[in-house]
Amino acid sequence: MIRRGAEAEIRRDVWMGRNVLIKSRIPKTYRHPTLDRSLRAHRTKMEARLLQEARSCGVPTPIVYDIDLEKAELCMQEIDGPRVKDALATASKEEVRRICQEIGRMVARMHGHGMTHGDLTTSNMIMEDERIWFIDLSLGTKAASMEEMGVDLHLLKEAFQSTHSDMLYAYDMIVETYAQELPRGREVLAKVKDIEERGRYA
Repeated sequence: MIRRGAEAEIRRDVWMGRNVLIKSRIPKTYRHPTLDRSLRAHRTKMEARLLQEARSCGVPTPIVYDIDLEKAELCMQEIDGPRVKDALATASKEEVRRICQEIGRMVARMHGHGMTHGDLTTSNMIMEDERIWFIDLSLGTKAASMEEMGVDLHLLKEAFQSTHSDMLYAYDMIVETYAQELPRGREVLAKVKDIEERGRYA
């Protein structure tokens, strides 16, 4: 076992001679067993689909090797590298710029194909060599609205405010690249401001 969260646990394993990660959705005893099985299977299938679709449009995501809907498990590629959260903490200013520009490009690409991540934080990104890999798309959406894209970036901004409060300029680098890469990027950023205003006066 390498990680256990509220919704799932992740462990290392071997599948057909490969070192892999197994993500298992944890049964919830407060739900009716039939409903619980159905929800966990649906979310497992949806996450696998989103990982595959993001990868097909050029966003680095782990390869899904196998799906077990009965156990609500994904068997997937393990990406060997630090989380972006940790990499940013020790990076030089040049490296911070490069990392942030790459994040901006990849989020723009995802949004440009109508997808959102759903939990866009630097803990859900892994650095391997020069690439930024996106993991845990379990809360992601397809055919995303402008509002959902705005929520994606709003979550990322909140992550920077709580985790990287000494380098908020890095978030600005991300959205600057994002707006350059996505034709409607400025509209999404306007939506982020709208979401912030709603939160301030709620």
